[in-house]
Amino acid sequence: MTLAELSSVCGASVSPEHAGRIVRGIASLDEAGPESLSFFDNLRYESALRASRAGAVVVAQRFAALVPEGIATLIAAKPGLCLAHAGRALVPEAIAPGSDFESGSISAQASIHATAQLEDGVTVEPFAVIGPNVSIGRGTIVASGASIAAGCQIGRDCRIGPQVSIQHALIGNGVILHPGVRIGQDGFGYVAGPQGLLKQVQVGRVIIQDHVEIGANTTVDRGAVRDTVVGEGTKIDNLVQIAHNVVIGRHCVIVGQVGIAGSVTIGNGVSVGGQTGFNGHVTVGDGAQIAAVSVVATDVPAGARWGGVPARPVKDWLRDMAALTRQPRERRKTAGRDDGNDDA
Repeated sequence: MTLAELSSVCGASVSPEHAGRIVRGIASLDEAGPESLSFFDNLRYESALRASRAGAVVVAQRFAALVPEGIATLIAAKPGLCLAHAGRALVPEAIAPGSDFESGSISAQASIHATAQLEDGVTVEPFAVIGPNVSIGRGTIVASGASIAAGCQIGRDCRIGPQVSIQHALIGNGVILHPGVRIGQDGFGYVAGPQGLLKQVQVGRVIIQDHVEIGANTTVDRGAVRDTVVGEGTKIDNLVQIAHNVVIGRHCVIVGQVGIAGSVTIGNGVSVGGQTGFNGHVTVGDGAQIAAVSVVATDVPAGARWGGVPARPVKDWLRDMAALTRQPRERRKTAGRDDGNDDA
């Protein structure tokens, strides 16, 4: 694409003398060549920018003067968003996992029950297993080794990655499940009795709405007495645990190694940092932000910014951390004064 074409796609401006320059892909500053588009939005990488051979760089206006002569600039109000649009235009095949097999083909080495219903254009790779009364929409790819249990419904243009297992689930359109995702297995529910732990039955489903993406080896348990729900457009990282009866709203971001205990309700547009844990039955309001490595033990109001252990408003958390940092210094000062008095 020319930079003129690309700038119109990603909402950036480019100088007229560079408008006709061709770029064919994206690359890091240190690996980019004359036909590569790169990105700069952090002064930590200024030396890499000055040494770069990129054909063009996406930058904010405040960094435009740092770009060496000869490298074209795409100036954008939101450089990260601009690069995302540019990447989708330049390498559309990288937006979602593809298949190494012919599109729309069904491998003779796959096991598909006679009652399963697959629309035209479904791709099923070798050693996938599709159970009774499953329905799958056109354009969906079921990768090698995936297992889809009886009665599950999967929409159109989905990507079911290698070794994914799906049970007791309804999945919308445009959903991406990366390798090793587990959907719809029993949640962790036991009651102590005279003979030990008695398992509670799990009879709910998992509902995954349109355009959800779930990272590798994440688990989403089926509901115990109500459905577990992941809302439209939500993106979930690798190695996340979502327990039974959890409801996650639309367009949330949940980063790796988060653990969400049973019956948590998360509103729309919530962001959760990595390695955060949620106590059961808490509610997180729309638009809240939870810092990484936090423990959410109580309800979080809509629009709040919380962090820490236990999680609390960020201002309170930072104030508490500052106080803890000061305490050792104050103790040392006090001890020093005491020593001086004793000597006197």
